[in-house]
Parts: sequence; structure tokens; C-alpha cells
Amino acid sequence: MSRHAMRRAAVCVAACLLAFSARAEDDARAWIERMSESLATRNYDGLFTHSTGRQAETMRIVHRVDEGRSLERLVSLDGSGREIVRTREEVHAYLPDRRVVIVEPRGDDGSLLKSLPTPGPALDRNYELAVGPKGSRLLGREVRVIDVRPKDIYRYGYRLWLDEETAMPLQSVVTNGIGSPIEVIRFTQLQMKDRIPAHDIEPTVDATGFQWVRTGRKLAAMPQLPSKGGWRPLRLPPGFRLVASRLQPIPGSPIPAQHLIFSDGIAAISVFIEPGAQAGPRPPETSSMGSANAYSTNLHGRVVTAIGEVPAATVREIANSVVPVQESDIPADAPAGSAR
Repeated sequence: MSRHAMRRAAVCVAACLLAFSARAEDDARAWIERMSESLATRNYDGLFTHSTGRQAETMRIVHRVDEGRSLERLVSLDGSGREIVRTREEVHAYLPDRRVVIVEPRGDDGSLLKSLPTPGPALDRNYELAVGPKGSRLLGREVRVIDVRPKDIYRYGYRLWLDEETAMPLQSVVTNGIGSPIEVIRFTQLQMKDRIPAHDIEPTVDATGFQWVRTGRKLAAMPQLPSKGGWRPLRLPPGFRLVASRLQPIPGSPIPAQHLIFSDGIAAISVFIEPGAQAGPRPPETSSMGSANAYSTNLHGRVVTAIGEVPAATVREIANSVVPVQESDIPADAPAGSAR
């Protein structure tokens, strides 16, 4: 074969590989779209284990669709009796061991299941997708394995085992930068139902005498915060932007914390800016549980804490760059990190 013919053959092989890769990404994207649709629009009742390191918890999830709106109940079966119920307008977290109910405005119509990527521009921009071959089985069903790999060090990857028929995630794994598992959700039972009774979504916790704590109020509704002024990080990892800014009441303090929420479209990071401790500044603290990392430090007379299901370096970078700013310095449509 001549050198010219060899070069032409090599170009053809490369083109075929690129075309195959593009088809694989398209197929993987279609699978994730089907998964998101199934989680939001199907009735299901299942038991699953949520594992992080050496810790494992068994939970039940009940998902009911009523007039196109998803209602959901998540129950811990480890003895704590904790439940999370998503109503039409709010999410109620019942904590019997603390005799507290935490109420937040509800977000999207997906699922309370954690650690699942969602379709959209953020997925294409920040992750590489791949779909595995047929032949795998889980819970006696044929499944397809989907890999969602991050393009940088600022977010985790995912591996999903999706039911061939329904695209429901029978198992999902959060992976670190070298592909090792950090957090695993695996169904042990899953029933897809035509109908789920309304009472299956109602909490079983008797909340008589519990303290009800409502969070998520917008800044404009809280008069304690000056109309001008706030906090923003000067630097954000690629792809992350500010999606919400709220005031969070602090028990025993007349001054609320500012709560900033950042997202890349899949992963979310909460940043809390609280009044500084009267005992003086403390050294930075880092903690982790499964895929969630937290970092707390003292900056500008405030305690800044960043928490999210992202690598430790991501929350640390965001928290360390928080500065006080004037709202007038930030255009209304500017992404976070644009403070001057």
C-alpha cells in the first residue's frame, strides 16, 4: 500500500471513530432524557440502599403523578423515622429525632433521588457521555450502562444502570476524578404502578408539638438586609452561576445569614455568609460525607461556609473568594463572580 493510500485509510478510520463517538454521545443523551422523563412522569414505589463509604442506609421512595404534577415521599428505614414529602408547592422534611419540620419551596418536577445528571446544555458543556453495550442485567432486568464523565476537576462523574424498558435508574454511582465510586444508590425493589393512592404520599410522622422552620425566603422579602450590599465570590469554577439568593434565619440570632446557591445545571453548591463568632476567628474547617463536601472559613468578619455535592477543591475555591459587594456593582443579568 502506498503512503498516500495509508494516509487516506487512516483518515477514514479516524472519521469513522469520530462518527461512532458522536452517535454514542447522542445515544447516551437520549437515555438520560428518557430517564429524566420516567422519574418525573411515572408512578413508582421502591426500596433502595444509599451507600457512602462504609455507611449504608435503606430508604423507601413513593412517587405519584397527579394531574401532571409529581408528588413524592422519601422515608428513611434506618430507625430515625425521617421523612421528606414533596407537595405541590413545598418540600417538608420531618425530623422526629429533633422534633423539627423544615419547609422549603419546591424546585423542579424530577425526583428526590440524589446524584442524578439531567439533560440540557450544562450536560453537553461540562461532561462527556458514553453508552455501554447491551447484555448487562440488574434486578432481573436488562439494563444499559451510561457513563457521564466530567471534563474538569470541579465536578463529579456518574455511572448509571438504566432499565432497558423504562429507563429508570436501577443503580447510580457518583465517581471521583479517577472513576472510583464515592456514593451508590441501588434499588433492591422497584414497582412501576398505574396508580398510587394519595395517602401513600402523606407523612406518617405525628408532628404535633414540632417546631416548623421555613427557609428559602427571597432577599427582597426580608427587611433586615440593606437594599444595597451583599456578598459574592470573585471566582467561580467554569460552568457555575448564581441561581438563587436568600436570607436564612439563624436560631438565637437577630441577623440572618445570606444564602447563595450556585449550579452548573447538575451539581449545586450552597454558600452561607453568617455573622462572625464572638469568640474570634477559627481556623478553616473541612468535612465530607459521601459525595457532599463542606468548607468553612472566616472572611471579612463573617463565617463563610460552602456545601455541595462536588469535590472538596470546588467548595474551598468558592468560599475563599467571597467578598462584600454593592448590588449596584453587579448587573441584574450578570453571572456570579462578576463583582468588581
